[in-house]
Amino acid sequence: MNASDRVLIAGGGPAGMAAALFLTARGVPVTVLERSLTPHDDPRAATYHPPSLEMLEASGVTAELHERGIVTRTWQYRDRREGLVAEFDLGVLAPDTRYPYRLQCEQHKLVAMMERRVAASPLAVVIHGAEVAGVAQDADGVTVELLRADGSRDSLRGAWLIGADGGRSAVRKSQGIDFKGFTWPERFLVITTTFDFEPLGFAYSCYTMDPVEWSATFKVPGEDGRGIWRCVFPTDPEADEAGLLDFARAADRLAAFVPGSRAARVVHTNLYGVHQRVAERYRQGRVFLAGDAAHVNNPLGGMGLNFGLHDAHSLAERLAKVWHGEAPDSLLDQYDRQRRAVAERYLQAQTISNKQTLEERDPAQRELRKAEMRATAADPARARQFLLRTAMIEGLRAAAAIP
Repeated sequence: MNASDRVLIAGGGPAGMAAALFLTARGVPVTVLERSLTPHDDPRAATYHPPSLEMLEASGVTAELHERGIVTRTWQYRDRREGLVAEFDLGVLAPDTRYPYRLQCEQHKLVAMMERRVAASPLAVVIHGAEVAGVAQDADGVTVELLRADGSRDSLRGAWLIGADGGRSAVRKSQGIDFKGFTWPERFLVITTTFDFEPLGFAYSCYTMDPVEWSATFKVPGEDGRGIWRCVFPTDPEADEAGLLDFARAADRLAAFVPGSRAARVVHTNLYGVHQRVAERYRQGRVFLAGDAAHVNNPLGGMGLNFGLHDAHSLAERLAKVWHGEAPDSLLDQYDRQRRAVAERYLQAQTISNKQTLEERDPAQRELRKAEMRATAADPARARQFLLRTAMIEGLRAAAAIP
């Protein structure tokens, strides 16, 4: 084996590090190129659905997530004025998965768990402070031009390249791949607070409907492991960013949502744009896209991070077979067909529907949606079908059926 046999992975976030984890487990050498010198620890995704826990099980990451995370067996739809609308018990998925629940643990902790295992593998090299500045491929491999943190430039050669370098992916742009979709006009504000929503009847994961200001609330372990809550709100597109991020104003927003939160402390605020986009293709010769480089969506439902993990698992399984000479190159086209199809049919459709449900302005339609939720939650068979979709099991089954 020489250096050019390696799989290069641009991006050391969840999708990139998962690809490295899954590939090294299958005997494939990798080099991970991460632009940042230090880990990201700002509030990002934190929800893991059953299939992701199954995929990470063999590595030991799932066990560590259970040690450090919060198991969430139910989640709720709520109404800002009326309170609880419906509660869904993921236990009905017991026939379908070993993990019939959600698990909540901050994304940066997951990345650290995976990187520790990847770095311990003799097949892996992890390079921080290395940004992709250019990509060239030929029939035998891929050459990646790197911009180092100190301003120097060099290049690496590999057999394949996985672009897992985020929504603004340099790898995707280098291949001229269109990123089709749209951007929501409003930005989402995340407020992290010490206020405990549980005594008020909130499940550890809740979605609160309101025609003016909906909210999503969920509990994560926090740095001390004792638990802290995050709240997501839509914002006025014209609002001043500094004002939205101001802790005092964030406390006012929380108090308008739950008056009792006034005595609590705002720990962090974060504001970000929200997009719904899917790359027009996930494979171009020896270059692949995964995670946010391939698709972005709003966070309602906790699907984006998980979908990137599923990309990595699917691609690693196929790429390892080709790398070992056990399957023809054409097998890699199946990754594009399967993952792109379900990104459009399930990921985008479900996350857009989630947002529309929460912000429904028509009173009659809002009441119909609530009645549908109650009826679904009350019927175990209907609840199971609904949760198969929202827990991302149905999408994986649909992908597997695509030849």
